[in-house]
Amino acid sequence: MTAMRPLPGVERFEPLDLVDPTLADRPYRCDPAPDGRPSASVDLPPAPLAVPARMAGCADLLAAYASGTLTPAAVLSDLAAAAAVDPSGAEAILCVAPDAADLARDSERRWREGRPRPLEGLPFGIKDIVDVAGAKVTSGSLFTGERIAAQDADVVARLRAAGAIPYAMTATTEFACGSPHNPRHGTVTNPWDASRWTGGSSTGSGAALAARLVPFALGTDTGGSIRVPSCWCGTTGLKPSRERVSRTGVAPLSWTLDHVGPMTRSARDIALVLPHMVAAPDATFAARCAQLVTDTPDLSGPRIGVPADWFTDLVSAPVLANWRAALDVLAALGAELVDLPPVDVAPMHEAGWTILLSELAAHHEARHPQGHLFDRGLLARLEQGMHISAGAYGRALATRRRAQEAFLAAMEWAGADLIATPGLGGEPGDLATLTLDVDGVAHGFQQVLSRNTMIFDLTGFPALMLPSGFGAMGLPTGLQIVGRPGADAVCLAAGVAFQAATPHHKTLPPRLRS
Repeated sequence: MTAMRPLPGVERFEPLDLVDPTLADRPYRCDPAPDGRPSASVDLPPAPLAVPARMAGCADLLAAYASGTLTPAAVLSDLAAAAAVDPSGAEAILCVAPDAADLARDSERRWREGRPRPLEGLPFGIKDIVDVAGAKVTSGSLFTGERIAAQDADVVARLRAAGAIPYAMTATTEFACGSPHNPRHGTVTNPWDASRWTGGSSTGSGAALAARLVPFALGTDTGGSIRVPSCWCGTTGLKPSRERVSRTGVAPLSWTLDHVGPMTRSARDIALVLPHMVAAPDATFAARCAQLVTDTPDLSGPRIGVPADWFTDLVSAPVLANWRAALDVLAALGAELVDLPPVDVAPMHEAGWTILLSELAAHHEARHPQGHLFDRGLLARLEQGMHISAGAYGRALATRRRAQEAFLAAMEWAGADLIATPGLGGEPGDLATLTLDVDGVAHGFQQVLSRNTMIFDLTGFPALMLPSGFGAMGLPTGLQIVGRPGADAVCLAAGVAFQAATPHHKTLPPRLRS
């Protein structure tokens, strides 16, 4: 580790919402094309598909479409056939979007006519709190009845305009805040081990990706709900910088903490789809992402902050070993590792939960008299939120700004462009006991699941979760890469480089290996 510079005064840092997001991407040389014309499109060389359609990632599918070796309709047929026999199909996928087949035929016509859009014909899953026009969107709740969405959420509309196909509604815990055992749709088990959970609340998106039933999916993240299932399902997910992706048309849990983001099988595929999801299209950001799709970035130059204490205190030995091995890989690729100064995360973590529970209560308190219809986990959290005072909520909101300043100050002190933490503290948790094992000690989900993730919902920093290897039970573990505000492309560059050097994200759950 390198020596650290004196800590500057934190007053020099602006709160997150005022930070210029373009400043954070500087450590990587993701420049526009040589002619100076940045583009959101990715030039993929035509190539035959070497694997079954369901096993192909986003970039592979686009290349196969371009070569004429595969069509969007054939992919939808392959995915549907797989879902009909794979256990995750019944659990993770609630229904197929009503116009998916028509959209596939339109995509085929566009490919034939030589006018494909950037994501032409890519089917994707949509967490069941995100509106898709004409689809039943239930939020995993008995309260929503047979609600049909009148129009697309902003993020779905943007992906649709780029040629992607809203394909399948994927399961969620109730209102993205319930227990694993959903009262309306049942439990989504982990494709790696059916006795284990996928992690909440983007349960269906995580399981469908791991089971190769969709090439990418939408999730939401309020305390870790993109990153937790990505960690436990051995997939890759990004919680983008706050407000990079619009929340319009997404059922709210916490207006302060909610984020919408992509869940895929690789960081490269996130770089492919993310520019077409963003609320404010940015040609420079799109060009940086496009370069990550076609080229593996050089990690020489960026400094990665290595934390201690909070992020490593409640973490099993195998997870820590995989994290340290991942750091060694990043260092071997050219990144410089620097010790991050301690940050008192505990009160910030508590503040995040105070905000989440308070805002949950604001949304659902009127339903409390019918509490027997709620999932028991959500009901317990709702009642917690109903007893939080306005003063406690206000103090928690003030802590949010202090958390932003503290982490920016720590990164400045260490000269860190990124932070790399372990993912979750243990391998996927046990559905029968609702606990996970940390070196032989069983801990309740509430104690561990959001411990390393909630803080970055509170600060709004971009955070990428990707597989780091496997634990003692042979189940996935995770690595979290966190950037400064707006540094989504920097996180993705580190993720792309790491995955180019490691096989973890390519490993299939046991039942798919035959």
